[in-house]
Amino acid sequence: MQQSSLVAVPVGPLIIPAILTPTVYQGEPVSFSLLTSTKPPLLSLVIPTYNESRNVRAIVEQLTTLLDRKIPGNYELILVDDDSPDGTWEVASALSKACPQLRVMRRQQERGLSSAVIRGWQVARGEILGVIDGDLQHPPEVLLDMLSAVRNGADLAVASRHVGGGGVSDWSVVRRFLSRGAQFLGLLILPNVVGRVTDPMSGYFMVQRYAIQNHSLNPKGYKILLEVIGRGQVKTIAEVGYVFQERTAGESKVTWRQYVDYLHHLVRLRSRGRVARLRQKFPLKRFLRFGIVGLSGVFVDMAVLYLLHTTLGLNLTRSKILAAEVAIINNFIWNDAWTFSDVVQKQQGWGARLRRFLKFNLVCLSGLVLNVLVLNVIYNIVFGQRYAYLANLIAIALVTLWNFWLNLKLSWRVTKVK
Repeated sequence: MQQSSLVAVPVGPLIIPAILTPTVYQGEPVSFSLLTSTKPPLLSLVIPTYNESRNVRAIVEQLTTLLDRKIPGNYELILVDDDSPDGTWEVASALSKACPQLRVMRRQQERGLSSAVIRGWQVARGEILGVIDGDLQHPPEVLLDMLSAVRNGADLAVASRHVGGGGVSDWSVVRRFLSRGAQFLGLLILPNVVGRVTDPMSGYFMVQRYAIQNHSLNPKGYKILLEVIGRGQVKTIAEVGYVFQERTAGESKVTWRQYVDYLHHLVRLRSRGRVARLRQKFPLKRFLRFGIVGLSGVFVDMAVLYLLHTTLGLNLTRSKILAAEVAIINNFIWNDAWTFSDVVQKQQGWGARLRRFLKFNLVCLSGLVLNVLVLNVIYNIVFGQRYAYLANLIAIALVTLWNFWLNLKLSWRVTKVK
């Protein structure tokens, strides 16, 4: 199958345009006119797929039969395939020759159901944007009820398993528990979004283009409905009951990871960007490396102290000073080579390394003094001379943050030239 027969994959931010015009994607001009009409269709329905070659023909036939009766010539189907090993996109492309309403996109650089849906919507021409799974677990006839709801004024129409006429066909007790548990946690974390629908994990819905156009979307996992409600301008929502069907072909893609992604998505929406901004200000990955190096320094300190004091017989104070310095040297070497390796590349030379080492020593010395002060305050004042080891643990945690931040700003600092 020639790549030229496929819809070009959009690049850049996940933003739905208001009105589609010929746009350059990946350096190639793309025309969005349908073969049958230059008038934009009413409905653009995206079908995200991965390894669904055995279901593609059936889902396309059912959808075209249904929509040809309801809105003939006024819809398009956009199948977005994540480069399936079973050749789903090739099967779909072959079908598109006899079905001009079907357009096929093959994604080779990106993965994920949610982003696939948005990429499909980015090339869609319809006033109403929809999504349906390609595994036949979403009954196509429910589309007509959702379409009627949207045409009657709803900004969003959701197919729900938890309203009248809805349900699941043959789910295990465990899966039912996980689904309801995920919904309950969603209500706790993000009630203003999750509480607006009975089935927040539904992947079967329609939305007016104007409700989500020009909004930057950033979905996580395989459910996009939360992103649409949380970031779009969705005022009125209609729900239509449907019974979730069991697969007749292919394999289920629902795993524990999907539930983790769902919770992550809830937290990200709840934070409204605060978590991302915090991560930009506080480099967590670098801090974890710094902590691992510091832990290695504890073992070095203990080993050298044992060697000098117990084995060689040096007095405790002198042994401790030497052991601490050896641990500092150990920590500096590893931080220089690993924790701050990207910074070191911009500060080459023995002179720069020596300056970093001296600053690191001073920071560690200040940290030692601070450790003693914090330990005494927590132990004597806060805990009333109880829980000595807990007080020491808290002091170590606070001083670790202190040492990391000072070293980040002083020892491994890169001056930005403006």
